[in-house]
Amino acid sequence: MATLIIGDIHGSYDEFMRLLDKASFNEKEDTIWLTGDIVARGKDSLSVLREVYQLKNSVKMVLGNHDLHLLAIDAGLVRDKAKDKLDKVLKAKDKEELLFWLRKQPLVQYCHKLKLIMTHAGVSPQWDLSTLLTAAEEVKMVLQSDKYKDLLAQMYGDTPNSWNDKLKGIPRLRFILNVLTRMRYCSKEGALDFLCKDAPNEAPSGLYPWFTLPRKIPAEYTLAFGHWAALNGKVDEPNILALDTGCVWGGELTLFNFELKTKMSVLAKIK
Repeated sequence: MATLIIGDIHGSYDEFMRLLDKASFNEKEDTIWLTGDIVARGKDSLSVLREVYQLKNSVKMVLGNHDLHLLAIDAGLVRDKAKDKLDKVLKAKDKEELLFWLRKQPLVQYCHKLKLIMTHAGVSPQWDLSTLLTAAEEVKMVLQSDKYKDLLAQMYGDTPNSWNDKLKGIPRLRFILNVLTRMRYCSKEGALDFLCKDAPNEAPSGLYPWFTLPRKIPAEYTLAFGHWAALNGKVDEPNILALDTGCVWGGELTLFNFELKTKMSVLAKIK
């Protein structure tokens, strides 16, 4: 039995299938952990979504910002843009079933036995384990309720940018979503920055990759994430696992076998 953690697929169906084949994935024995953003920007989001849905009993995934954006488009809250290449999903005969399932997915996957935590973007340095799990559950409960459109309509925005236990309502939920699906850089105090998307060696003074700051999550936990293609999977911090290696941008789709502690990748198919 293997735990196979895969970075952002972004509609790269061919690469996804080749990677599973390369890893000798066994649907009855292995578990796939997906870092989110399974759709958008790639050429076949519908096939990826259908495949993940078909494998759902073997899948543990988290929602990424592009997955949430798809839900917002489908809800009529924002426009569908050509660059996202989501028209096939939005016109699919099984769209309702697929997106209902997608909306039910969590923002955090956590396994105490494996000492493994996965989010799409990261974990706030201001949060301990209990706060992380509680915060993620708060958003999950709203997304799974009949009030999910209210949250999706108001999730866009960069404020508040710092955690406070007294935050309430949409500001609280938006901050949680921003941490778990959009975060890259923070100040030393943990305030979020959304302007810089560059690699750490190109970042302005005063900004720090979230995973380089002192954290309250127990050090023995591995934190796996995607979202940040500019890292190209290269992080020198202990127990930090970056898995977005830019497949949709012509890079690679990467998988980490958690038990064997080995990585493997497939190159993006030439368009």
